[in-house]
Amino acid sequence: MYPAVTSPGQIISLLKSKGLRPCKARGQNFLIDANIARKIVEEAGLSAADVVVEIGPGLGALTWELAQRARQVIGVEIDRNLVQVLREVLAGQPNVSLVEGDALKIDFDELVGKTLGIEGRGRLPAYKVVANLPYYITSPLLNHLLSSDFHIDRLVLMLQLEVAERLVARPGTKDYGMLTVFTQYFAEIQWVMYVPRTVFFPRPEVDSAVVRLYKRSHPPVEVGDEEFFFRVVRASFSKRRKILPNALKELAGGREAVFKALDTAGIAPFRRGETLSLEEFAKLSRCLKNELGRR
Repeated sequence: MYPAVTSPGQIISLLKSKGLRPCKARGQNFLIDANIARKIVEEAGLSAADVVVEIGPGLGALTWELAQRARQVIGVEIDRNLVQVLREVLAGQPNVSLVEGDALKIDFDELVGKTLGIEGRGRLPAYKVVANLPYYITSPLLNHLLSSDFHIDRLVLMLQLEVAERLVARPGTKDYGMLTVFTQYFAEIQWVMYVPRTVFFPRPEVDSAVVRLYKRSHPPVEVGDEEFFFRVVRASFSKRRKILPNALKELAGGREAVFKALDTAGIAPFRRGETLSLEEFAKLSRCLKNELGRR
């Protein structure tokens, strides 16, 4: 039996019985389409041996489906009231554990190890992450999940449509930006499906999409100094309408070093940051770092 949290009426009744309302500030829009939930879980490619961390389980629509397929599901929910509701909704699922906490501050390896009773990160199995992310937390949470050395193998994320389009964008398109380069540096990204706003309650003002990310064991390009690489990328996108010598002159202490680095990298000086591929950004950052090191 599917848990009774997949229609507006059931959600209203459940929350009312607890004296609760959806919190708009936390982006609480609950999934009410069981078919969408099943498809998202299918895209996670779960087996009976898998451990899954779900961020923001809400009222458990995805959690219940995950529990039918995975060895262990760990739900991380920041809302204390929802944690109490979830414990009742998912009481019949022995392989689900719920944690009240802020996903931005959680060491996920430590959480998984503690749940499984495993000491030492080296012994941890690779695990998967599934989440329906509100807009305000997307960028910082992606940064936390991807740039940390967590044993995450795959992420299946439902995001605001605009954000999902940015993640899969190509150079020279309007959606291509800092978030694109950052995410594609750490993960291989695949578009999964469009999700209309009508499958949520309360209904949000925007549509969503699901993307699947395979975390890379090694970056696809050689950048040398990773911190400097991201400084170059950030500066290039901070002034989107400026050509690279103008966008990077403050970082480089003048345009001369930028012109020389661009020449060495084989990149035309009239190009703008939003036209550079990941490989070109890597080459430019290496050449600019070398040029600055000679001064």
